[in-house]
Amino acid sequence: MLHNLTLKQDIETFSVSPENLTGEKGKGGMATEGSASWAARDLGQGWKVNPYLVVGAHETVTLADIHTQGAIKHFWITDSAAAGRQLILRIYFDGHENPAVEVPLSDFFCNANYTEYRQLTSLPICFNPKRGMNCYFEMPFFSSCRFTVENRGEGACNVYYQIDGEKKTVSPDSLYFHAQFRRVNPLPYKEVYTILDGIRGRGQYVGTYMNWGVKSNGWWGEGEIKFYIDGDADFPTVCGTGTEDYFCGAYNFDVDGQYREFCTPYTGMYKVGFTDGTYRSQRYFNLYRWHITDPVYFKEDLRVTIQALGWRSGGRYHPLQDDISSVAYWYSDTLDDVYPALPSADEMEMV
Repeated sequence: MLHNLTLKQDIETFSVSPENLTGEKGKGGMATEGSASWAARDLGQGWKVNPYLVVGAHETVTLADIHTQGAIKHFWITDSAAAGRQLILRIYFDGHENPAVEVPLSDFFCNANYTEYRQLTSLPICFNPKRGMNCYFEMPFFSSCRFTVENRGEGACNVYYQIDGEKKTVSPDSLYFHAQFRRVNPLPYKEVYTILDGIRGRGQYVGTYMNWGVKSNGWWGEGEIKFYIDGDADFPTVCGTGTEDYFCGAYNFDVDGQYREFCTPYTGMYKVGFTDGTYRSQRYFNLYRWHITDPVYFKEDLRVTIQALGWRSGGRYHPLQDDISSVAYWYSDTLDDVYPALPSADEMEMV
């Protein structure tokens, strides 16, 4: 992409933040009253008067309501309360009633347990100190784009953010960005975990994030991921060989008897909440895998599942009943997919 920096472009940059809620040209930093009026009282207009929005308890706030043709190129956000799954991010395109993105803020940025900081450095998602959450997935739209945050918590939360985009002519072949959250806790015995289902249209699957809560002793990642593409019924077109293999590791992520965390542009794993007891129960793992150079293409429909398998006596597989949640990321040519209802705030809580 660096070669594009040398070309003339018929593109207009815009940016939406609490200091420029409309994203209009030459309208940033004009507030005279705002969330930081007290701090700026000696300096006045232009001196960081409104750097954040307050999202009250059980309130939904619109971060951006953009009316043009173009694409979102970068989205940065942080919150004051480490609210995690209490904050729900939704993104709507082209006036559609249903969101194309509906994900807890922490999970969208691959850190379900983000009260415990872990650096994530990948191409489309970065989670930087202290809770600097960044998304670089391009999000094209033809007429409008709207970002909202819902606060399911019992207290108010300050939200700082910046949404950077381009006003430009969008190719008619451009696809809409989507992200969907799911959680099952516990996974019923001998059932597979569904990452994505009921997706129609034409597009490509571009990424998976999983938060895996292990509820049994021993290794937990023998399960296969499966992509059912364009009418696949009982058997998939793509069938992996194991959970750690799908996330581009091998042999339990084990180096010298300990899990080895890793963070790369396309894939990574990091553990949460423990420093020892490698194969003990009650451990949580964050895993991400980006299909940037290897998208999974579909022309009609797509379903994605993964097995939860460990080991039991006699060298037999053990179907696990773990606490598993995920975010699926994909592009498609439709906004008509209906997502499952989000779990309640209590059902999503990390305890």
